[in-house]
Amino acid sequence: MAASDWATKDFYKVLGVKKDASQDEIKKAYRKLARENHPDSNPGNGAAEERFKGVSEAYAVLSSKDKRKEYDEQRSMFGQFRGGNAGFRPPGGPGQPDFDVSDLLGGLFGGGRGRARQRQPQARKGDDLETEASITFQQAVEGATLPLRMTSDEACANCHGTGARPGTVPKVCTKCQGSGMQTGAAGGVFAMTEPCDQCRGRGLVVEHPCEVCRGSGRAPSSRTLNVRVPAGVKDGQRIRLKGKGGKGDAGGPAGDLFLVVHVEPHRLFGRKGDHLTITVPVAFDELALGAQIQVPTLDGPPVRLKIPAGTPNGRTFRAGGKGAVRNAGGRGDLLVTVEVQVPTELTDQAKAAVETLRDARGATSPRDDLLEVAT
Repeated sequence: MAASDWATKDFYKVLGVKKDASQDEIKKAYRKLARENHPDSNPGNGAAEERFKGVSEAYAVLSSKDKRKEYDEQRSMFGQFRGGNAGFRPPGGPGQPDFDVSDLLGGLFGGGRGRARQRQPQARKGDDLETEASITFQQAVEGATLPLRMTSDEACANCHGTGARPGTVPKVCTKCQGSGMQTGAAGGVFAMTEPCDQCRGRGLVVEHPCEVCRGSGRAPSSRTLNVRVPAGVKDGQRIRLKGKGGKGDAGGPAGDLFLVVHVEPHRLFGRKGDHLTITVPVAFDELALGAQIQVPTLDGPPVRLKIPAGTPNGRTFRAGGKGAVRNAGGRGDLLVTVEVQVPTELTDQAKAAVETLRDARGATSPRDDLLEVAT
């Protein structure tokens, strides 16, 4: 987009946010408006399609820190000069060269004093895009290839970005001679340079608009990408896919795609770095007398775990190499925490056995040490 286009469009108003809005507020506003006006949700609704294009254009600028800064500076500068120049005086005296505000704005917007230049298309990097995807716990551990359907505002495929109906070409604006800027009196002693009101700063006039993009040269484009999510990705992680964003203009490189991953929780396993975690219920006698138990793994057969006699409740054991895939190769471990499961009901035989255990314990209590410390 030309700088002169930026100067005449209020992107904050398009998204319905304040000028000091945070990036999260801008993103939230864009997503809401994009959903409401997306062509897939409003088939045949030209007004909604135009709003979608405007929202996409505004977000492409305000979502980028550098573009937003440049836009704010240009809007501020343009507003100052547009508001008039009463009180200004030429800096030179007799015999000194005249000062023309158009010299300053010409450098900013690509024009020049005393002549008009036809602007040539400049290579422009494509927009950076962001999307989200939900994956299973196992996909996050092992990695996965996901098909992502992307919709972005790109050069119209029907007119190849010219904005003109196929078979026709845009013409150089006769008013600004292709510069995109016009100079006129603004009061006082200075000339005032501003975007051409005939071509709206484009430098070109489309006499026969493309029926798809209606002369804008931009249109929503949908495509499906197969994106590889690396093993070990974490919930909420933001992955950058270089060159997978919006297509560039006039030979410019494509933008980047940022994928925010949401990992669905697993009903048995958890994550701790490269390790997987699981809590396994055990009986009291298995901890007191020792036992061999089987523990499930995420993607293979169960492993056998030896519990020594006298193991305390809550102890964590390690099954090596049964955890998550590491980026550098190999796998983490499976951390197994044993937890005594107290039965809610006892048979007569089980109850008698517990009572026998209690009698054998005698007067000793596991809380004796606590009581001694407290006294």
